[in-house]
Amino acid sequence: MKNICVYCGSNPGRLPEYRDAARLLGYEMAGRGLGLVYGGASIGVMGAVADAVLERGGRAVGIIPYSLATKEVSHDGLDELIVVDSMHERKAKMAELSDGFIALPGGWGTIEEIFEMLTWAQLGFHEKPCGLLNVAAYYDPLFAFLENAIEQQFVKEAYRPMIMIDEAPAALLDRFDQYRAPKVKKWIGPEET
Repeated sequence: MKNICVYCGSNPGRLPEYRDAARLLGYEMAGRGLGLVYGGASIGVMGAVADAVLERGGRAVGIIPYSLATKEVSHDGLDELIVVDSMHERKAKMAELSDGFIALPGGWGTIEEIFEMLTWAQLGFHEKPCGLLNVAAYYDPLFAFLENAIEQQFVKEAYRPMIMIDEAPAALLDRFDQYRAPKVKKWIGPEET
């Protein structure tokens, strides 16, 4: 693994623990020689994770749409800032450059981004690990929803390992190192093949 994509909020959130966890994740990634791929902002939880990676001598690559870069939120201290035309192009480039995906606390965009990567894993488009860093129990309700989706048979039990959840950055990254994508037969209709 060379690069981890981190999805997170451009807002700081209500609790200081969100920024603290972002910094811990950034320090842990840099300490392991893992580069950061993220949304390119200098503010909020995004800025905290990027600053931490850079403080520890790690590599940070931001990918930001032109419309957001012109609002002066882009981070000017990154190793590389890639400015793209659209959110779709941003997400595709982030996926291309990354070997795994972690969601820190964030809003709708953060959830949408990690779920797109999780869906791509389910469809067999990639075999990269996906995880939630569950800071201050932020993702507990979402995890309960995911468990219910499995219980209600909208998601196969065999897909459960495709999303990891942990409270500690080091433990989550350790799990990423051990990750092997499950081999699951795909649905084609009422019967499995």
